[in-house]
Amino acid sequence: MAAALCFWACDPKEEPYNYSDKDITGVKVDVPDNLSAHKLFMLNEGQMGSNNASLDVLRTIDGQYITGIWKKMNSAEGPGLGDVANDIAIKNEEVWIVVNNSGYVEVISAKDETHIASITIPTPRNIAFDDNYAYVSSYSGSFITYGADYTITDSKSVKGHVYRIDLKTKKLAGDPVEVGYQPEGLAVSEGKLYVANSGGLASQLPPYAYDNTVSVIDLKNFKVEKSIEVADNLDKVYSDGQGAIYVTSMGNFYTVPSSMYVIANGSVKHVADFVSKTCQVGNTIYAIGTESELDYSVAHKYTLSSYRIDEKNSSNVIPSYYNVDIDAKSPYAIAVADGYLFVSDAGDYFNPGSLSLYDNLLLTRKKLWTVTTGVCPGHIAIW
Repeated sequence: MAAALCFWACDPKEEPYNYSDKDITGVKVDVPDNLSAHKLFMLNEGQMGSNNASLDVLRTIDGQYITGIWKKMNSAEGPGLGDVANDIAIKNEEVWIVVNNSGYVEVISAKDETHIASITIPTPRNIAFDDNYAYVSSYSGSFITYGADYTITDSKSVKGHVYRIDLKTKKLAGDPVEVGYQPEGLAVSEGKLYVANSGGLASQLPPYAYDNTVSVIDLKNFKVEKSIEVADNLDKVYSDGQGAIYVTSMGNFYTVPSSMYVIANGSVKHVADFVSKTCQVGNTIYAIGTESELDYSVAHKYTLSSYRIDEKNSSNVIPSYYNVDIDAKSPYAIAVADGYLFVSDAGDYFNPGSLSLYDNLLLTRKKLWTVTTGVCPGHIAIW
């Protein structure tokens, strides 16, 4: 009874909260009554060099989907978020946004999207947290510049780093730690930080090879204790909270498809192919993909799957498949909340994209609505 009362009292939809963005409206959508979240944040990457990254928000309390909310709530902070927004995550009541090409991490209030702090980091990529710090992967200034005929006119590829930001002071804490080439996703598990190294830029320069390692950082001394070989061009990392680590690979885009692996009991195990976009809910990883991923001459049909570690045997991954017809030209980000599926579509990657909500995965699985987003809607966070 006490547990039930606590669950009811903690339901975000039942808690009225003060928000200074309440007078800003956008497009009205129908929010399911059992969607227990205050807001969904849609981070739009924008186009590199165009300085048009943006942040949208879906307020579940009144069903308003508002584009460009950061700019509307922070007009004194400048013209926009910057150049290429690459990751978004929520810690407590703060939204942390990683802006790659502009070289900083923006922290805003989840309640009203107002600016709290900015932290300068060279070419930051992804973010993860423990109780005391935010950890940010960085390309450390690596870049490639292409000419009109796509030949490389300038380049720099160095090993990347992970930076620590004190959650209280919003300042860098100590020196960064060096990891592999072009690090991407991170995850904290049992006092360790797991970092996926992609080598996405290094692969285009001699010796033309991707990185294939996960760097494991001991958080007590903030040093790399070992590297684990997994697969080429690693991307996302997830902890299931029970000691197992999921790692995704983007493949090579020509002959090797995207894939997912699990690190458990000291070994690396292949889980699945064609998992181009993923998200985590509890100890479950949701993924969408298409078996025609490497065939650029056809229109792709995407399917949804989920994967979780068997609680009785952490070496066994249990897959589930959903009959969901995902209507998207270029699905770019997914999120699952209370059984509902959100899918963004980048379209042609140059013009505004879209965000769609699909009905409960255990019920009709049908698309309920679609709204227009900013350019390249690539990252979703739910508060």
